[in-house]
Amino acid sequence: MKKILLADALDKEAVEKLKAVPKFEVTVKTGMDEAELSRTIPGFNAIVVRSATKVTRKVIEAGQGLELIIRAGIGLDNIDAAAAKEKGIPVANTPAATSISVAEHAFGLMLGAVRQHGPANLSMKAHKWEKKLFSGTELYGKTLGLIGCGRIGQEVARRAIAFGMKVVAYDIVPIKSDLAIKQVPLEDLIPQADLISLHLPKTEQSKNMIGAAQFAKMKKGVILVNAARGGVVDEKALLEALNSGQVRAAALDVYDKEPPEDFNLVDHPHVTAMPHIGAAAEEGQARAGLEVVKILKEKFGA
Repeated sequence: MKKILLADALDKEAVEKLKAVPKFEVTVKTGMDEAELSRTIPGFNAIVVRSATKVTRKVIEAGQGLELIIRAGIGLDNIDAAAAKEKGIPVANTPAATSISVAEHAFGLMLGAVRQHGPANLSMKAHKWEKKLFSGTELYGKTLGLIGCGRIGQEVARRAIAFGMKVVAYDIVPIKSDLAIKQVPLEDLIPQADLISLHLPKTEQSKNMIGAAQFAKMKKGVILVNAARGGVVDEKALLEALNSGQVRAAALDVYDKEPPEDFNLVDHPHVTAMPHIGAAAEEGQARAGLEVVKILKEKFGA
C-alpha cells in the first residue's frame, strides 16, 4: 500500500481515480503551513501540491519514506528541488496540462489592457458613464514581444498571429515552432515591441530581469503583461515607468510576494491585477489532475 498525500486541492475526477486504485491510500489535507506539513508528511510515500503549499527543505527532511513529489502545474518554484535531489527523491510536474489555460488568460489580459476593460468596468460599477475616457487601440498590426517562448509562449503567439499581430520572441534556447515567430536577442525585442508578455520561470538569472534599464529602452506607451512568475519584473521600476507614462498599462497575475504586501502597484489606475489565476480553468486543472494520476500509477506500478 502506497500512502498519497494531496496537500492542495486537486480536480475531483482525479481524486476519485486515485482513491479507486487498490494500491493507494489517499489522504486529502490542505492549507498546511511548513510546521504542520512537516508533522504530517512522515510515512507518506508521495505528496501532490499545486502552487499554495511549499515543499521546503524542512518538509522534505521530515518526509521519512517519501518517494515522489509532484506539482500539479507548471514549474517547481514552490518545491525545494535541490533538497529533494540530495535525498534521491524524484520531483515531477505537469507542464503541458495548463498551457492553454494560462495562454488564454494572458491573451485576455492583453485584450483588456489595450481596451481598458478593467478601468471601464470599475467606472460602470461606480454608476458612471465615462465613455470618452476609455479609448484604446487594436491588437491588429501591433508587435508582440514574448520573453520566454516555450509551451505557453507559443500558445500566446498562436493567438496573436490569428489577431494579425507580428510576433518576436526571446528565449535562452532555440525556439522550435512552425509558427511565424522571429527569435531575437532581448536587447532587440525590448525597443520594437508594442506589447510585451512574459512566459519564463523565476531563476537567479531571470530575477528582476525587466527593470529600470529595460523600461527606459521600451517604446513609450508599451503595455506589459506578466502571467508567468513574480520577481522577474522589478515592481518598483514598473511603478515608476507607469507613473512616467513610459508604460501605458500593465496587466499582472503574479507578484514578487504573494499575496502582495505592498499594494501601490496593484492600486495604480493603469494596472489590471489578478490573484494568480492563470491556470485556474476547469479544463486545465482536469488535465493536470489526470496527469498526476498517470505519474503516480507509473511510479508505483499501479
